[in-house]
Amino acid sequence: MRYPELDERKLLVRIAEMYYQESKTQSQISKELNIHRTTISRLLKQSRDEGIVEIIINYDKAGNYGLEQDLESSFGLQKAIVISTAKELDRNQKDNMLAKSLGDYLETILKDKMKIGFSWGETMAVVSKNMPRLILPETICVPVIGGPAGRLVSDFHVNTITYEAAKMIHGKAKLIDAPAILETSSLKEELLKSDFNQEILSLWGQLDIVIMGIGSPILMNNQTWSDFYGKDIIDQVSEQDMVGDVVSRFYNRQGEHIVSDLDDRIIGISISQLQKCPYRIGIASSREKVDAIVGALKGQYINILVTTEETARRLIESK
Repeated sequence: MRYPELDERKLLVRIAEMYYQESKTQSQISKELNIHRTTISRLLKQSRDEGIVEIIINYDKAGNYGLEQDLESSFGLQKAIVISTAKELDRNQKDNMLAKSLGDYLETILKDKMKIGFSWGETMAVVSKNMPRLILPETICVPVIGGPAGRLVSDFHVNTITYEAAKMIHGKAKLIDAPAILETSSLKEELLKSDFNQEILSLWGQLDIVIMGIGSPILMNNQTWSDFYGKDIIDQVSEQDMVGDVVSRFYNRQGEHIVSDLDDRIIGISISQLQKCPYRIGIASSREKVDAIVGALKGQYINILVTTEETARRLIESK
C-alpha cells in the first residue's frame, strides 16, 4: 500500500509516537490503523532511516552506575560521580566535563541560606563557571584558603572563583583579604585579628559544602602548583611521604595529616573544620593523582568524589 508523500510522512510520525512514546506493540498499531504488521515494521525502520526517530544510548549514565557504586562501597563515599571521557581530550576539556557533572549534582542539593566553601586552582576555576544557575540570595560563598600573594593567574585565585560562583547562583560572596601562607606564625595571628578575617574564620566552622581540587606532588613541576607554594615548602613536605593536599593541608599515603611548621603559617580552614562539613566534594582526575585521591579518601577529607572513568578504575584497582 502506498501513501501520498505528506500523508506517509504524518503516518511515520504517528506510528513512531505509538510505538516509542505510547509503548504499543506492532500488533496493536496494526489493528488500530488497519495496516499490515509487516508494513508497520517497515515504516518504523523507515522513520529511523529518515531521522524522524533518533535512538540515543546514554552510555555515561548507564555504564558508570556500577563503577560509582563500587567506589562508594570501597571507600565509604557518600556519593561518587564518574564520567566517561575520550582519551584524546586535554585536561581543560575533561575538567569542563567534570565541572558540568558537578554542577548538575549541586543543583539537587543546594538550598538557600547554605554556606559553600571554595578552594583555588585550575580545576576550581572551571567549577565556578559551571555552577548551576539558581536564585539563592541568602547563600554565602566563601574562600577556604588565603590568596597566593600575587603568584597565581587571577582566574585561579580563590577570590575570583568564589565571586564567580556566587554570581552564578545569585548568592553572596565573602572574599578573603590575606595570603595563604605567611612568613611567620605571629604575622598570621596578627592578620587574623581583623573583624573581616574573624568573620571568614567563623564561617569556616559553619560550612554546609566545601568544593576542592586535590593536589599531587607528582605534578609539583606544574607551574601553578609550584608558584603557589614555593619550592622550599614542597621540598619540606615531600620528605614526609606526602602524596597530596586538599586546601593546602598535606597528607601521606594513609591519609594522615602531615604536621609541620607550615600549619602554623597557613591561613585556611583547619582539618577538623573540614571534616565536620556535611558535603566535602573533591574534584580530580588523572593517573598522576590516584595516590593523592586515595589519601584524601582514607583521611576522610572528602566524602563526595567527582572523577573520570579511567581514574575511578585505577582507584578501585588500588584497593
